[in-house]
Amino acid sequence: MSIFTGAGVAIVTPFKPNGEVNYEKFAEHIEFQIKNGTDAIIVCGTTGEASTLTHEEHLDVIRFCVKQVAGRIPVIAGTGSNCTETAIYLSKEAEKAGVDGLLVVTPYYNKATQKGLLEHFTMVAEAVKVPILLYNIPGRTGGVNILPETVVALCKNVPNIVGVKDATDNFSQMARLMAMADGCVDLYSGNDNQVVPIMALGGKGVISVLSNIAPKETHDMCAKFMEGDIAGSRAIQLKAVKLIDALFCEVNPIPVKKAMNLMGMEAGILRRPLTEMEDVNAAKLEAAMKDFGLL
Repeated sequence: MSIFTGAGVAIVTPFKPNGEVNYEKFAEHIEFQIKNGTDAIIVCGTTGEASTLTHEEHLDVIRFCVKQVAGRIPVIAGTGSNCTETAIYLSKEAEKAGVDGLLVVTPYYNKATQKGLLEHFTMVAEAVKVPILLYNIPGRTGGVNILPETVVALCKNVPNIVGVKDATDNFSQMARLMAMADGCVDLYSGNDNQVVPIMALGGKGVISVLSNIAPKETHDMCAKFMEGDIAGSRAIQLKAVKLIDALFCEVNPIPVKKAMNLMGMEAGILRRPLTEMEDVNAAKLEAAMKDFGLL
């Protein structure tokens, strides 16, 4: 059984002006997502600025999220690291906190071989019992790509590795993966502009940045597809293209935090080395939000 189907939000971590986690606003963001039909919360991923959280903050944010959601929808925690032991530690602690699953990114900087990836993910999975999604995003991991053969081997041979969030942009590779998988791999889009085509390949949904500001539309895009309303799903996907382009005109999560702040949602500041959005790009984002009906 899949951890979730539909639209999971890669939720931001709001910060106060002094850089502390703003738990009051985080609770509001979680409630906004649940109210608008989001199917799962993915906490402490790229969008949540996990790489600039201390280990203690990282785990506190996960614990808070689990408590706030209170079992209403699945919570999946990002617990990946370029150090296998650190990934194991974070994964075990997240499991203790009561998460429904884990999202474990390809080790960054080290540039592991496929053999190294097999060992890394297997060791993390064997340390916990909750289901795990691999996160394949070569653009943030030094170009390291989890090959389809590796994904299938992990999902077939490690009971609690159940799927992959794919942000490779490589549809040919995804098609080959799903052809090889024979149903053993749950595939999720890691890119908001590719939800419908990935679901057409057998994907279960999306782990979405867009959902931070448009949760109902992102949920409906997936739900319509699964209900057989392909035209309705496609219409939402195409309507969102301009907005999605604006949300990624600078590195994530710079634009989505700006968008949330424009909507009065108080996502707060970015932690360095991320900086505030350039004025020309902020204007582009604001225009796209108005076109989409968010402002």
